[in-house]
Amino acid sequence: MLKPAMGPPGGRQTPLCRRDRSLRPLSAEHSSLKETIGFLRAWLRDPLRVAAIAPSGQALARLITSEISGGTGPVIELGPGTGVFTRALLARGVKTEDLVLVEAGADFAEALRLRLPAIRTLCMDAERLRTVTPFGERPVGAVVSGLPLLSMAPRQVLSILKGSFRQMAPEGMFYQFTYGPRCPVPPEVLRRLGLEAQRVGRARANLPPASVYRIHRTDAVEQAAADDAACPRRRA
Repeated sequence: MLKPAMGPPGGRQTPLCRRDRSLRPLSAEHSSLKETIGFLRAWLRDPLRVAAIAPSGQALARLITSEISGGTGPVIELGPGTGVFTRALLARGVKTEDLVLVEAGADFAEALRLRLPAIRTLCMDAERLRTVTPFGERPVGAVVSGLPLLSMAPRQVLSILKGSFRQMAPEGMFYQFTYGPRCPVPPEVLRRLGLEAQRVGRARANLPPASVYRIHRTDAVEQAAADDAACPRRRA
């Protein structure tokens, strides 16, 4: 079980994990302006890591979280950035204690801790996901990724997916968006890990337009089909 580090003398908290249990959202207009400015600053510092010229929009946030609810179980969000997907997950009914954010950018991570203090934010690279167990023995129901996979090497993508599915229940789903014309995970990576990708939909209103893919274990699909076949259907 991943435990927060002990704080320094004087009661100050370590930036790894805030213990405040209340949400303190900014006004929508003020929050949007601050997020856009912060996003542009981060992009100017490291355009390859951010790999977009604007934060994801509400249409994309609704699409990538459309299959997730409070009943999904624990959720891990990779590369939350300004928290657009995070707020969509909360709106879908995901509890704050069932959500962990993994953000490599120190600037984004600190902003998330300030704006959403009830949610645990881990400032670390998503490739290290295999080294932590943020929910202990509880399996994760879904991973939502805002990572720029197209700008990453296949070995990095392999490591991220391997660590993500290590955390997940057999039926768990990995959701990834892309601005490209096809799934951003290379076919050889999917085959090597026994995964399958399906397109959920396209957010045309996003700038730029983006598609969302659902990635899951191929044996989970086969098992679900076998369960359906074994369960007799009720006749009318």
